[in-house]
Amino acid sequence: MSNLTIKDLEKLQIDYPDYQMELVGGEIIVMSPSGLESDEVAAEIVAQLRNWIRPRKLGRVIASSGGFRLPNAEGDVMAPGASFIRAEKLPRPTEDYAELVPDLIFEVKSKSDKLPKLREKIQQFLKLGTVVGVLVAPRSRTMEVYRYEQEKVVLRDGDILEVEEILPGWKLPVVEVWAPEFD
Repeated sequence: MSNLTIKDLEKLQIDYPDYQMELVGGEIIVMSPSGLESDEVAAEIVAQLRNWIRPRKLGRVIASSGGFRLPNAEGDVMAPGASFIRAEKLPRPTEDYAELVPDLIFEVKSKSDKLPKLREKIQQFLKLGTVVGVLVAPRSRTMEVYRYEQEKVVLRDGDILEVEEILPGWKLPVVEVWAPEFD
Protein backbone atom coordinates (compact mmCIF):
# COMPACT_ATOMS: atom_id res chain seq x y z
CA MET A 1 0.00 0.00 0.00
CA SER A 2 1.78 3.13 -1.15
CA ASN A 3 0.73 6.47 -2.63
CA LEU A 4 -2.18 6.59 -0.23
CA THR A 5 -3.76 9.92 0.70
CA ILE A 6 -5.37 11.52 3.71
CA LYS A 7 -8.75 10.41 2.33
CA ASP A 8 -7.53 6.78 2.43
CA LEU A 9 -6.34 7.28 6.00
CA GLU A 10 -9.69 8.76 7.05
CA LYS A 11 -11.59 5.87 5.45
CA LEU A 12 -9.40 3.29 7.19
CA GLN A 13 -9.90 5.06 10.50
CA ILE A 14 -13.66 4.88 10.04
CA ASP A 15 -13.44 1.19 9.13
CA TYR A 16 -10.99 0.41 11.95
CA PRO A 17 -11.64 2.94 14.74
CA ASP A 18 -9.68 0.98 17.35
CA TYR A 19 -6.39 1.32 15.47
CA GLN A 20 -4.10 4.31 15.66
CA MET A 21 -2.60 5.09 12.26
CA GLU A 22 -0.21 7.55 10.65
CA LEU A 23 0.24 8.46 6.99
CA VAL A 24 3.93 8.68 6.15
CA GLY A 25 5.27 8.99 2.62
CA GLY A 26 2.05 7.69 1.09
CA GLU A 27 1.96 4.60 3.33
CA ILE A 28 -0.32 3.83 6.25
CA ILE A 29 1.56 2.96 9.42
CA VAL A 30 -0.58 1.02 11.91
CA MET A 31 0.58 1.75 15.43
CA SER A 32 0.44 -1.15 17.81
CA PRO A 33 -0.58 -0.53 21.41
CA SER A 34 2.45 0.44 23.47
CA GLY A 35 3.46 -1.29 26.64
CA LEU A 36 2.22 0.09 29.92
CA GLU A 37 5.51 1.66 30.98
CA SER A 38 5.91 3.87 27.90
CA ASP A 39 2.28 4.93 28.02
CA GLU A 40 2.48 5.76 31.72
CA VAL A 41 5.57 7.90 31.04
CA ALA A 42 3.79 9.66 28.15
CA ALA A 43 0.76 10.28 30.39
CA GLU A 44 2.99 11.82 33.05
CA ILE A 45 4.61 14.13 30.49
CA VAL A 46 1.16 15.21 29.26
CA ALA A 47 0.05 15.79 32.87
CA GLN A 48 3.16 17.82 33.75
CA LEU A 49 2.78 19.97 30.62
CA ARG A 50 -0.97 20.43 31.03
CA ASN A 51 -0.74 21.33 34.71
CA TRP A 52 1.72 24.13 33.91
CA ILE A 53 0.31 25.35 30.59
CA ARG A 54 -3.45 25.36 31.10
CA PRO A 55 -3.65 27.78 34.06
CA ARG A 56 -1.42 30.18 32.10
CA LYS A 57 -3.51 29.75 28.91
CA LEU A 58 -0.35 29.29 26.85
CA GLY A 59 -1.71 26.74 24.41
CA ARG A 60 -2.76 23.15 23.93
CA VAL A 61 -1.28 19.89 25.19
CA ILE A 62 -2.07 16.95 22.94
CA ALA A 63 -1.73 13.24 23.79
CA SER A 64 -0.57 10.50 21.45
CA SER A 65 -3.82 10.09 19.50
CA GLY A 66 -3.87 13.68 18.22
CA GLY A 67 -2.73 13.78 14.59
CA PHE A 68 -1.02 16.59 12.75
CA ARG A 69 -1.30 17.07 8.99
CA LEU A 70 2.21 18.18 8.19
CA PRO A 71 3.09 20.84 5.63
CA ASN A 72 5.38 18.59 3.60
CA ALA A 73 5.08 17.43 -0.01
CA GLU A 74 3.69 14.05 1.04
CA GLY A 75 0.99 15.54 3.27
CA ASP A 76 1.97 13.21 6.11
CA VAL A 77 -0.27 12.79 9.13
CA MET A 78 1.71 11.97 12.26
CA ALA A 79 1.02 11.81 15.98
CA PRO A 80 3.81 12.37 18.52
CA GLY A 81 3.57 10.75 21.94
CA ALA A 82 2.85 14.18 23.45
CA SER A 83 2.93 17.67 22.02
CA PHE A 84 2.40 21.34 22.78
CA ILE A 85 0.95 23.98 20.44
CA ARG A 86 1.13 27.67 21.30
CA ALA A 87 -2.27 29.32 21.76
CA GLU A 88 -1.77 31.77 18.88
CA LYS A 89 -1.20 28.91 16.44
CA LEU A 90 -4.46 27.14 17.33
CA PRO A 91 -6.81 29.47 19.21
CA ARG A 92 -9.81 27.11 18.81
CA PRO A 93 -9.90 23.32 19.05
CA THR A 94 -10.55 21.26 15.95
CA GLU A 95 -12.01 17.79 15.58
CA ASP A 96 -9.91 17.30 12.45
CA TYR A 97 -6.16 16.88 12.20
CA ALA A 98 -4.40 20.09 13.08
CA GLU A 99 -2.83 21.44 9.89
CA LEU A 100 0.27 22.74 11.61
CA VAL A 101 3.46 21.65 13.26
CA PRO A 102 3.49 21.55 17.07
CA ASP A 103 6.07 23.67 18.87
CA LEU A 104 7.23 20.91 21.22
CA ILE A 105 7.00 17.14 20.77
CA PHE A 106 7.86 14.10 22.83
CA GLU A 107 8.34 10.59 21.52
CA VAL A 108 8.38 7.92 24.22
CA LYS A 109 10.15 4.71 23.23
CA SER A 110 8.08 1.58 23.76
CA LYS A 111 9.31 -2.00 23.65
CA SER A 112 8.51 -2.35 19.94
CA ASP A 113 9.91 1.04 18.83
CA LYS A 114 13.28 1.39 17.13
CA LEU A 115 15.38 4.38 18.22
CA PRO A 116 16.52 5.33 14.68
CA LYS A 117 12.89 5.57 13.51
CA LEU A 118 11.92 7.74 16.47
CA ARG A 119 14.93 10.01 15.89
CA GLU A 120 14.01 10.26 12.21
CA LYS A 121 10.43 11.22 13.11
CA ILE A 122 11.66 13.94 15.48
CA GLN A 123 14.02 15.28 12.79
CA GLN A 124 11.15 15.44 10.30
CA PHE A 125 9.11 17.54 12.74
CA LEU A 126 12.11 19.81 13.41
CA LYS A 127 12.70 20.38 9.69
CA LEU A 128 9.06 21.44 9.34
CA GLY A 129 9.18 23.94 12.20
CA THR A 130 8.92 22.16 15.55
CA VAL A 131 11.21 24.04 17.94
CA VAL A 132 12.14 21.21 20.33
CA GLY A 133 11.77 17.44 20.03
CA VAL A 134 12.45 15.09 22.94
CA LEU A 135 13.08 11.36 22.68
CA VAL A 136 12.24 9.72 26.01
CA ALA A 137 13.70 6.27 26.72
CA PRO A 138 12.23 4.78 29.91
CA ARG A 139 14.49 1.72 30.04
CA SER A 140 17.70 3.82 29.97
CA ARG A 141 16.03 6.66 31.90
CA THR A 142 17.25 9.24 29.41
CA MET A 143 15.85 12.11 27.39
CA GLU A 144 17.49 13.15 24.13
CA VAL A 145 16.66 16.80 23.45
CA TYR A 146 16.79 17.95 19.82
CA ARG A 147 16.71 21.43 18.34
CA TYR A 148 16.96 22.11 14.61
CA GLU A 149 20.55 21.89 13.36
CA GLN A 150 22.00 21.70 16.87
CA GLU A 151 23.73 18.90 18.73
CA LYS A 152 21.43 16.74 20.82
CA VAL A 153 21.57 17.07 24.58
CA VAL A 154 21.15 13.94 26.69
CA LEU A 155 19.47 14.34 30.08
CA ARG A 156 19.40 11.76 32.87
CA ASP A 157 18.04 11.46 36.41
CA GLY A 158 19.19 14.52 38.32
CA ASP A 159 18.87 16.74 35.22
CA ILE A 160 16.03 19.13 34.46
CA LEU A 161 14.41 19.59 31.05
CA GLU A 162 13.87 23.25 30.20
CA VAL A 163 12.57 24.68 26.92
CA GLU A 164 12.98 28.39 27.59
CA GLU A 165 12.44 29.33 23.93
CA ILE A 166 8.89 27.94 24.09
CA LEU A 167 7.90 27.74 27.77
CA PRO A 168 9.99 30.15 29.84
CA GLY A 169 9.95 29.12 33.48
CA TRP A 170 8.74 25.53 32.94
CA LYS A 171 11.03 22.92 34.45
CA LEU A 172 10.61 19.17 34.26
CA PRO A 173 12.88 17.09 36.48
CA VAL A 174 13.74 14.03 34.39
CA VAL A 175 13.34 11.67 37.35
CA GLU A 176 9.67 12.71 37.75
CA VAL A 177 8.44 11.18 34.47
CA TRP A 178 9.44 7.56 35.11
CA ALA A 179 6.82 5.03 36.13
CA PRO A 180 6.93 4.50 39.90
CA GLU A 181 7.68 1.15 41.46
CA PHE A 182 5.62 0.00 44.40
CA ASP A 183 7.09 -2.45 46.89
